[in-house]
Amino acid sequence: MATPKILLYYVFTPLPDPEAIRLWQRDLCQALGLRGRILISKDGINGTVGGDIRDVKRYLKSTREYPAFRDLDVKWSDGRGGDFPKLSVKVRDEIVSFGAPDELRVDEHGVVGGGTKLSPDELHSLVAQKGVAFFDGRNEFEARIGRFHDAIVPEVANTRDFVAELDSGRYDHLKDQPVVTYCTGGVRCEVLSSLMIDRGFSEVYQLDGGIARYGEQFGDDGLWEGSLYVFDRRGSVSFSDHAAVLGRCVVCGSATSDMQNCRDPQCREQLVVCASCAPDSPLCAPHAAAA
Repeated sequence: MATPKILLYYVFTPLPDPEAIRLWQRDLCQALGLRGRILISKDGINGTVGGDIRDVKRYLKSTREYPAFRDLDVKWSDGRGGDFPKLSVKVRDEIVSFGAPDELRVDEHGVVGGGTKLSPDELHSLVAQKGVAFFDGRNEFEARIGRFHDAIVPEVANTRDFVAELDSGRYDHLKDQPVVTYCTGGVRCEVLSSLMIDRGFSEVYQLDGGIARYGEQFGDDGLWEGSLYVFDRRGSVSFSDHAAVLGRCVVCGSATSDMQNCRDPQCREQLVVCASCAPDSPLCAPHAAAA
């Protein structure tokens, strides 16, 4: 029986011919029957693909044979099969869309001028040594069902809102404090932490491997609370059978970690909606993978 797996990965590295990488990655995924979303730019690659574990392993082995991708940051998770509606492989100006491609500096070692990376164990040590401010590097709706304890959650609807949010002065009181940025798999915080340092934040860290790697190690017995939002048909994942339920259904107010797309085709918002209310809710349609 096939075992579905999902691979989340990225690497920041200079790529002289992103279009050639796109064609190679598209053909490789098609040959292996994988679906998912892969973004490529002159600064690296960021992808999530799913399929049978044997095919996903073949994909990873082949991708890492390209020298620039040898040090991919990789996270695995269990899939359900059919987690992605299609395969999308695109070249973009940024592999994470902050809308600031000219600010990002990348060399063969990764992002230049980013925050200090912390393993989950190092994060715990830092928290024990001094007070830190957790800074959520995701869209605000993702934090409704899960976040680090007492985290600051910026009111951003998408990643492009972060630059204006940082420039607003709203977080200037953090510039002389230790700040730990975190996101799903770590890729967004590679860029966010560098943007914060460029704007005068003096002590910036990033959780290496993001929430996904932290959850692998500590589950729900550490500083993380709730479920992790994911951009595929699973909607969210939990790290244990005793995960806290932070979300509240917008229809009935009951506790839930389920999220749904807004029904209005002009609306891009994600809403917390329990399974009982979802079929009859005028607000939402069944969750679909982000385009």
